[in-house]
Parts: sequence; C-alpha cells; structure tokens
Amino acid sequence: MVAHVKTVAFEGVEAIPVDVQVQIGAGLPAFTVVGLPDKAVAESRERVRAALASIGLALPAKKIIVNLAPADLVKEGSHFDLPIALGVLVGMGVIPQDAVNGYVALGELSLDGSLLSVAGVLPAALLASSEGEGVICPEASGNEAVWAGAQLDVLAPPTLLAFINHAKGRQVLSPPTQPDALSSAHAHQSMRLPDMKEIRGQHAARRALEVAAAGGHNLLMVGPPGAGKSMLASCLPGILPPLSPQEMLESSLVASVAGRLQGGLSSRRPYRDPHHSSSTAAMVGGGRKALPGEISLSHRGVLFLDEFPEFPRAVLESLRQPLETGRVSVARAQAHVTYPADFQLVAAMNPCRCGYLDDAGRACNKAPRCAVDYQGKISGPLLDRIDIHIEVPAVDTLSMLGEGGGEASSAVGERVAQAREVQLRRYGRLNMPQIRTNASVSGDALSEIAPLDEEAKALLEEATRHLQLSMRGYTRVLRVARTIADLAGAETIAKPHVAEAVTYRQLSFGR
Repeated sequence: MVAHVKTVAFEGVEAIPVDVQVQIGAGLPAFTVVGLPDKAVAESRERVRAALASIGLALPAKKIIVNLAPADLVKEGSHFDLPIALGVLVGMGVIPQDAVNGYVALGELSLDGSLLSVAGVLPAALLASSEGEGVICPEASGNEAVWAGAQLDVLAPPTLLAFINHAKGRQVLSPPTQPDALSSAHAHQSMRLPDMKEIRGQHAARRALEVAAAGGHNLLMVGPPGAGKSMLASCLPGILPPLSPQEMLESSLVASVAGRLQGGLSSRRPYRDPHHSSSTAAMVGGGRKALPGEISLSHRGVLFLDEFPEFPRAVLESLRQPLETGRVSVARAQAHVTYPADFQLVAAMNPCRCGYLDDAGRACNKAPRCAVDYQGKISGPLLDRIDIHIEVPAVDTLSMLGEGGGEASSAVGERVAQAREVQLRRYGRLNMPQIRTNASVSGDALSEIAPLDEEAKALLEEATRHLQLSMRGYTRVLRVARTIADLAGAETIAKPHVAEAVTYRQLSFGR
C-alpha cells in the first residue's frame, strides 16, 4: 500500500501541487526521501522520527520510501515535514487515508511534535481553494490560510498528536477565525507614521509628494543634509489610500512566500527602506532559493532609497527593467522565477558627497567637480524613469521654529484618494481595469485620457525641444500633467498643469 498526501512546492508566488507518496515495505530498516529534495527536506526524516517518538510512536523496522512527485521538480523548505509525517502515519495504520484525502498539508515539525509556522501558506491555501480542497497547517498559520476563502476547510492543529486525535474522532479541531484586515494591519505595522503637519516649510516638496501619491509617480528628492528628505518620504504611506482587496492579496502573496506575513493580511501599503549597502540579490531577489527581494516586497507600495548614489551601481541599474514592466525575473542555476514588482520608487540624495554644494561656507574645495562625479553615479536611463525630480533646499532653522505646520496628512490623503478614484473610474470606463494610476498608463492610451488644450499643447512642445526630452520623458511629463489635472478636478489638461509638470523635469544634474 502506498499512502498519498498532497502538498505544494513554490515557483515565485505560484504554488505547484506535489504528491507525497509513502511506501512502507519489507527490506532493511531505512528511511529514504527521493524526488530532488534539498537539505531541509532530506533532514525532515529525522524531525519526523523524533516527533513520532515524542508521542510514543516508533517507526517500524522496515524500509520506508518517501517519493515527492513530480520527481524532476526541486523541493525546498521545511514545510514538507507535516505531509511526510502524515504519509508515514497513514502507512503505519495510525490514521486512515480518508483523514488526509481532500487536503493540502504543509508545516514544520518540532522535535516534541509541535507544529511550527512556515512560509507560503496563503498561496498554498489559494491553490487548495481553487481545487475545492482543504488545508492542514500549523495553528500559527491558520489565520493566514482562512484568507483564501470563506468556504475553505482549514485544519490548524497545534501539534501532531492533536491532528491524530482529530482524525480518530477523539477531539474536534476548532476552525481558525479570520481576523479583521484593519486591526491586523495595525498589529503588523504598529510603528507610528509621521504626519505632514510636522513638516516645517518645504511647500514645493510637499506639493510634489502629493502629486506623486495621487498618480503613483516615482520621485527623486535632491537637497543638503537635514532638509527633510527622509521625513517627507516617511510621510508618503500616510497619504496613500489603503490597498484594495485585490492589491492586498497580491502584496500578501509575496510576503507569505518570503515568510513575512504574520497572522493576516495588511491593508496598509508596504513601505520598504533598505540600507544602501544592500546587494543586488537583496534588492531584486535571489539567493539559493531565489526569494523575493525588496522591490517585490514593495509591490503595490513604496520603495524608499535614501542616499541614492551610495547604492552600488549594479543595484541601481537592476531597477530599470522592473520600473518599466512591474515585475522581475530571477534566474539561477536551479530556479527561474518571476515576482511582481509594481512599486513606487522614492529616492533621496545629497547634491554632492559633502552635501553642501550651494553653501559657500561649508562646501568642500572640490566643488563643483565633486557634484559632477557624485551625481554621475545615477545613470541617465534610470533618471529618465523617475517622473518627478524635486529640489529640497536647506531651511533656516531659526525662522522655522516659529512657523506652524502645514496641512495634516489626513487632509492631503483625502485629495489623493479623490484623484485616485477619478483614475479608477476612468480606466474602468475604458476597459483597462489592470491600470490603477496614471503612472502605469501606456503611451497609446495617453492621447485618449490626456487631452490638451491649445496653450498646453504649445507649452509641452516648447518644453520638449528646450529640455530635449526623450519619448519616455515626454510621456512621463504628460502622465504627471494628467495627475495634476485630476487633483484640480479638470477633465482637460490646461497650461498651468503642463507648466507644473515640466518644472518637475528641470532639475539640473552635473553632467
């Protein structure tokens, strides 16, 4: 007799069905796992042996073969512990085969028989729900699994013994409850976000941040140390609208595969701010298991790169393709996976290495050559993909002490939400539901959704000649102008809208 237990392997955020086949037969005592297991899967036999011993069960003195089918797919991760243990229990006759039929099982075993949470429960549960099956997972992952569907049958035992008693009818496992998304988000991201009313001065930068939030545009801030660039960036999540249910699911799938989804889904947009020492693999994804990187963990949210030129050149150049396509492909010798990476880039940098290029009293003696070298670390093609370039000048500290703060994030967020709602209705009306913001609209559709009056058209043509805009640059100026018009509640793009959009492309870089 061969016992069968269903589980999954992962390729990116996609769950691939795997059949765990367990045969206990005559032969010298052995416990063998085949089917291209990695080190963690191969070691599962020792965890299974110890977990069974902890509940008073011993492996039979027979030959135990575990096959993970399909055999040509590499199996990685500790989540194979539970399905292997269940297959062994079925083969030993401890539980019936019917107890695991119709379920997808995944979980890590502790040596004392308790079940530990694992990554990827959400995509596994979505696969099970699509095939009309249930899920067996650790108790700690039960709240994550129930998000896959209200009708999904989820068994979340705390220990292996608890599942055995459930299978034998000695006790019934209570279904996990689905936590509220908003309270889950608050628990998961409890750090306090700064409010825009705390920012003194920087009115132009505040306006640029609002435009960037309304249209999902990439933003680059250049200014001396202490001007408020990092604080402005940290205010951005507070004015962005919450994730829609579809966006929440997309973002949570990436977090689940990366093992970063704690308990439930979050309605707050992701905000990632990696250090400038991050490697290419950390940024775009990779490593031995080709895990998602920072740009994928920022999917449907914000990626903030402070000290922009200090990042390695290879890391910065690796952002170019994801900024255009909204996804990233990670190719390794044993893996080739694609992760979603539709993020909003916000970058901040000093004008030169010392940071005080325009301050005669504090600038170094290498100016302006130091600015040319420092800013030259950012390539032209990467700059061309950033919609808004804004200068954040130094502020007079003494004069700012007596100045009151500006608008609160809640007031700015209301305007941003209204502008985004206008965009959703527009693209829904045009049968383009995959487009959510102006920043992602294609060039072909711009002529239809961004009509220009005669004065605006003449100004844009003059700016294109004067600034020598590329076709990409022209398109991005038009997208920003469309967003500015949406914030103003205008259907047609007028000259003031284009004029403001053009100013966001005029920041001079020392080239």
